[in-house]
Amino acid sequence: MITATATTRPAKRLGILALGLLLLSTTVLPSAAISAPLPTAEAASSVTALANGVDVRVGAQLMRVTALRDDIIRIRFARDGVLPEDASWAVLADARKSAVPTSSLTTDGLAGFATSRLRVTIDRASFRVVVADKAGKVISADAPEAALGFIGKQFTVRKLMPESERYFGLGDKTGGLDRRDHAFTLWNNDAYGFDTGSDPIYKSIPFVMAGSGATSSYGILMDNTFRSHFDFGKAERDVYSFGAEQGPIDYYILYGPHPKAVLEGYAFLTGTPPLPPRWALGFQQSRYSYMSADRVREIAQGFRSRKIPADAIFMDIDYQDRNRPFTTNPKTFPDLKGLMTDLRTEGFHAVTIVDMHVAAAAHQGYAPYDSGLAGDHLLHNNEGAVYVGKVWPGDAVFPDFTRAKSRAWFGGLYKDFMAAGVSGIWNDMNEPAIFERLDKTMPLTVQSRIDEPGFAPRTATQAEVHNIYGMQNTRATYEGLRALDPNERPYVLTRASYAGGHRYAATWTGDNQSTWEHLKLATPQLLNLGMSGFAYSGVDIGGYSGMPSPDLFTRWIQVHAFAPLMRAHSESGMPDKEVWVHGDFHTAIRKHFIEERYRLMPYLYTLADEAARSGIPMMRAEFLEFPELMGRAFNSPSDKGDNFMLGAALLVATPQMGGSVSEYRYDLELPAGGWYDYWSGLKLDKKTLSLRPTISELPVFVRAGAIIPKQAVIQNTGETPEGPLELHVYPGADCHGTLYLDDGHSYAFQHGDYLRQTFSCAVQSTQITVHFNQREGSFKPWWTKMALIFHDVAPVVGATSDSARTSYDQSRRTYTLTIPDQANAKSIVVPLR
Repeated sequence: MITATATTRPAKRLGILALGLLLLSTTVLPSAAISAPLPTAEAASSVTALANGVDVRVGAQLMRVTALRDDIIRIRFARDGVLPEDASWAVLADARKSAVPTSSLTTDGLAGFATSRLRVTIDRASFRVVVADKAGKVISADAPEAALGFIGKQFTVRKLMPESERYFGLGDKTGGLDRRDHAFTLWNNDAYGFDTGSDPIYKSIPFVMAGSGATSSYGILMDNTFRSHFDFGKAERDVYSFGAEQGPIDYYILYGPHPKAVLEGYAFLTGTPPLPPRWALGFQQSRYSYMSADRVREIAQGFRSRKIPADAIFMDIDYQDRNRPFTTNPKTFPDLKGLMTDLRTEGFHAVTIVDMHVAAAAHQGYAPYDSGLAGDHLLHNNEGAVYVGKVWPGDAVFPDFTRAKSRAWFGGLYKDFMAAGVSGIWNDMNEPAIFERLDKTMPLTVQSRIDEPGFAPRTATQAEVHNIYGMQNTRATYEGLRALDPNERPYVLTRASYAGGHRYAATWTGDNQSTWEHLKLATPQLLNLGMSGFAYSGVDIGGYSGMPSPDLFTRWIQVHAFAPLMRAHSESGMPDKEVWVHGDFHTAIRKHFIEERYRLMPYLYTLADEAARSGIPMMRAEFLEFPELMGRAFNSPSDKGDNFMLGAALLVATPQMGGSVSEYRYDLELPAGGWYDYWSGLKLDKKTLSLRPTISELPVFVRAGAIIPKQAVIQNTGETPEGPLELHVYPGADCHGTLYLDDGHSYAFQHGDYLRQTFSCAVQSTQITVHFNQREGSFKPWWTKMALIFHDVAPVVGATSDSARTSYDQSRRTYTLTIPDQANAKSIVVPLR
């Protein structure tokens, strides 16, 4: 019935039948014929060694297992013995072509091979795959029975789930940080009003990182765009499974053993996010909608008059003419270029929403529709007519984003917006969302034409391309903006995506709610997005739906001042939701935290550079820096993964939500190593803290040994900070830091016009030595001096440096040494009393 086991024993056949009934009862699918059983042990099997792996055949079936790298294994399976085309929307072509030589481990009962780091074996009768390290420690093992299951076209892969193993990823699914004991559906869904247990929501990212500690981490990437499922022990004890309703069995096992190494392997497969323009890391203000150009100017002036730093204002659909994408309302937004000029003068960038649909406005002079129809760039129904669905403009048609020519057409539609000075594009509703349908999307029979380099030309239905529609929408936008202005970095924000979509866009978690529960939910959502490739992600601060209390809005701003993206947004019909709406007391607190974000801009931008080069997210689960924490029970009542790291140096201990702010009391156990209080700069003398932050406080801690670059407060990232660049030194073991800078908007950094410098420090009982390594790149910084700020040190008796200026703050035990800019390798010695 459903198995890849090779046995005819009755007991095992009963187990197979039970699994088949389980899959039928837990999967919502059209009725389908049950497949014939896979061959038994008596069926002929053969093994063919490949240069980088092995082919195993049992009867008509074929499993191909290959090594792309010494630490990445690819597994493909064909029931008819013919593997589908080697094409992917998620995995880069160069990665799929990558190969390393392997040595054979094939025996009478097993096929397999070894790389320099892994041992892979495949049962020659059942196709059961086991991956171990060189010492023989099992990393990933298929379930011993029914490792592969089939019901019609649906397949399921079942793997053993050790008791200590935890699971992360799948993008911004709801629930706790750890996916264990939960099951999920991957089907992009317009999830307005989603709650803390809703599934599916906006994205489908079939990547999971698993492990229990520093020496046992690995990842699973299933490359299948159909409606999919992941189950981490919810349906079966001690087994996790994944599969899809149809499509290829094609997945990758990525070995760590360190969690960061797994994410670097995922970046090797799916690419890294592009370096964003620096302004995208500043504060962003949005609502649905600012109803006129004058109101947009008022909002900009509201920030500047109150001296609250901000860099971007978002314009939702009401700036358009009758909600038609690529238009502007001639009455309320009569001069888009003039508005853009005014905003730029005030230091603001404008981001305009452009949904992926096109109004079905024939014979009305609406160029997107006319050119889309004339160029055959639109989706068709199964009868051959252009598909029409209802969205914001009423009847709408939809670009065929799986055609390279159609993506180029859509990207070219941004020409007038870019000429007017629009800085970024917000692609919404791209699940795709359709009104007046129970399933909230277009029929599965709607057809796309795949006409794409690397793919064989063919027609595919929405059943196959639905989950990649939003991703290819953002690809069209990103590549279109690149083509229109090749030297400016695009900023694209998307709601829906698929694995690899981080190559084209940042993202946010969609239409959340103004509740304490949604503020709590935001942290695990962003952490799992970071572990799914989206290093640049955020939420609607304050909640999209509803109006937050003053305390809730303040707490939200505090926490997300340390998130990758910081954007406030609200629903139509809600009261104003700008920083200043709740009076002077709350405005002052919010302003303070936004200012702190801008002081940290050198650190944030350095983290963005790291993400763009390595795929390591800016906002990190604690175990990415402290792998020994990976096996912790994140779904226990006392630990939901509320805390997070911003880079390697900062730990944000988010207040436990619920009850009034005055009742926030919780214990925090800091990870191993010394820690400093971020706000006072003083070193902590204990590892377990009892915290009770007031509404004006957010507990943030600095890892001992960190060197963090900071700057003076600015009102927007286009301003030049005053004074020196600050390097805050928190003495401790393995003391180091990094600094990155470029012009913040162009691609000149790809040609060497950047600045990257690393620092280290050595702490001894009588002195601290800071070493500056030779600076990389040709970019000239804005500063001429550096201020070395040593935290929690004894009074300093002097320092060895040229042209140094010193000061000591007794109450904060902080010593400041201001020196000329250090571009070359040099050591600074600070003697301690």
